Order: sequence, then structure tokens, then C-alpha cells
Amino acid sequence: MSSTLGHTMDSPNHTNMDPSIFFLLGIPGLEQFHMWLSLPVCCLGTATIVGNITILVVVATEPALHKPVYLFLCVLSTIDLAASLSTVPKLLAILWCGAGHISASACPAQMFFIHTFCMMESTVLLAMAFDRYVAICHPLRYATILTDTIIARIGVVAMVRGSLLMLPCPFLIRRLSFCQSHVIPHTYCEHMAVVKLACGDTRPNHMYGLTAALLVIGVDLFCIGLSYALIAQAVLRLSSHEARSKALGTCGSHVCVILISYTPALFSFFTHRFGHQVPLHIHILLANVYLLFPPALNPVVYGVKTKEIRERVFRVFQRGQRTGLKASE
Repeated sequence: MSSTLGHTMDSPNHTNMDPSIFFLLGIPGLEQFHMWLSLPVCCLGTATIVGNITILVVVATEPALHKPVYLFLCVLSTIDLAASLSTVPKLLAILWCGAGHISASACPAQMFFIHTFCMMESTVLLAMAFDRYVAICHPLRYATILTDTIIARIGVVAMVRGSLLMLPCPFLIRRLSFCQSHVIPHTYCEHMAVVKLACGDTRPNHMYGLTAALLVIGVDLFCIGLSYALIAQAVLRLSSHEARSKALGTCGSHVCVILISYTPALFSFFTHRFGHQVPLHIHILLANVYLLFPPALNPVVYGVKTKEIRERVFRVFQRGQRTGLKASE
């Protein structure tokens, strides 16, 4: 890739940059606030690690939670942890000390993993919507439809789908020539942010980005919406108000997670392509909200709204306190 990078362009404080190196600028226009912005990033990163590991430990150690909905939640937590580890360390390095240098080979790799994990998460959210559909519309067949084998296959499909859809991305980036600037006005190697620096024909990259987004966000949101339309139809047929409330209550956590995940994603997608009057730092802040908030908030939502998880978490902490007291005695 370094052979296609061309000549570097002088940029503030980064003259004569190695042509095999990109530089992540952070959040242009908010450089003086980088240190302050690192505080919420640290908090969200810590919440992501603590929350998702707690979910994994609680589900793994409680046999009563070995059900499809909680196994899907474990897959979601694993993806959230991996996505956070692929973005937060470099983001903090940029905000703390301006260490935005990233090699021409590491940049497409980071791009691939970030977008792949996001696509995997979307597939898991779709699977969780299907889980709620089967639980409410076909409760008697729930155990026979969502077997451990089917759950494992769905996990494999999520991995393969995300990887295959993003596989062309590094190759499309490698074909580009960067003859003007190697300074990426972003906090990570986002596909379109890198493409905008390229010279020559970038239409294949634009078409690929739009197609991949429609195949993931468009298809998954349509299928999730269809699932919940069928769920609503089934719930309205119930004669008991209590039964309706209970049925809808089982969907509450998943609906919250969908809103947390897709709302910033859609805002980021539309402002990036159609919001040309939106300031650049707003684009970048939205892109970071999309990456940082869902992994941190998903465990909180399930921990607060799901009685079974909430009770098990309290039980685990109580065990830890008792163990600590016995050790101190």
C-alpha cells in the first residue's frame, strides 16, 4: 500500500510525514478539549469492560440463565468487548498525547475490525428480535426452534456475514492513491474519512460503502421491524391486560438496546452522506457515540430491566462480600 501513497502534504505540526504512515487528527476544532473529552471516553471504556464481563460471568455461572436470549446476550457482550478494544486504546492515545500515527497496513486492519464488529452486532440484534418473536408468537415451539445448535449456527453466521461483507474494504483502500494528505480528520480509520483523502476515482468505494450499509442496517432494521409488527399483532390478540404487559415487558430490554445501537448509527450514516452543512466535529462526535455508547449501555439496560440478571448480579456481589468477610476474619 505504501507504494500507492504518493507524496505527503504539509499539515500543521506534521510536515515531511513518512508516506507509509497516516495520522489520525482526533476531533478537528476541539483539540483544546481533547483532555476533557478523554474523561467520558475512559468512563465509557471502563463501563464497557466491567459491564460486559459481568454479564458473561453471571450467565456462565448461573445454569438458570443458560437460555437462548441470554446466550445471544453473551455473544453481544463478546462483540462489544472486542469492538471496544479495537477503538478505545488508540482513541485515548490520541486524546491524551496526540499519538495519532498509524501505519498504512494497520489503518485498513483497524477499519476492517471496527466495521466487522458493528455488522456482527447488527446480526446478533436481529437474532435477538427473532428470539422474542418465537418466544411470544410460538411459545410452545420455543425450545425446539432455538436449540443450542441453532444458536451456535447463528453465531457463526454473524461472524461470517460481518467478515465477508467487510472483506473487500481493505483491498478497495489499497487500490487508492493518496497524493495530497495523510492526515485523517477522525479518531479512527473510518472508511469514508480515508476515502475522502484519496486522489482518482473513488466511486467503487462510495458504492461499496453504501451497499454494505444498506445490506446491514437496511435489511436488519426491516427484519427487526417485521418481527415486532408480528409480535404486536400477537400481543393484541391476548385477552388479558396482564398477559399483554408481561409479553411486552419481555421485549423492553431488546427494544432499548436497538434504539441505543441504531439511533446513533443512522444519525452518523445520514449526516456523513447528506449533512454537508453539519460541522466536521459533529460528524466525528456522532461516529464516536455510535462506537462507544452501545457497548457501555447494553449491559446496563439488560442488568436494570431484566429481573433474572439483576437478581443474579446481586447474588454474585453478595457472595463476593461474604467471601471477603470470611477472609478478613
